Amino acid sequence: EVQLVESGGGSVQSGGSLRLSCAASGNTYSTYCMAWFRQTPGAEREGVAFIDSDGSTNYADSVKGRFTISEDNANNTIYLHMNSLKPEDTAMYYCAAAPGRLSAWLRLRPIAYAHWGQGTQVTVSS
Repeated sequence: EVQLVESGGGSVQSGGSLRLSCAASGNTYSTYCMAWFRQTPGAEREGVAFIDSDGSTNYADSVKGRFTISEDNANNTIYLHMNSLKPEDTAMYYCAAAPGRLSAWLRLRPIAYAHWGQGTQVTVSS
């Protein structure tokens, strides 16, 4: 079992930046692949960014070039660096973990992930 705790959310103006953190504990973090998702009220949870245990990454088209996912294996933490934020990025952001490796088509799909954090709110004002 792995426990995930997100932090770093907040309120920023359009064009601003935030860095989200997700601290993992419990089972060996390096054996999991990790991802960031986001969700607004009434909408489905949307995959934003993925990072594999070998460091390979995937991004949703809506955030490519603006968001970067990274990992700090020494501290069992992953990050989501968000730049050029837009009002449509406003959402609750969740960190998720899945054991082993994921096929490409599953990497940004919530159904692939068994472990979730509690979420951190990001609000971008125009």
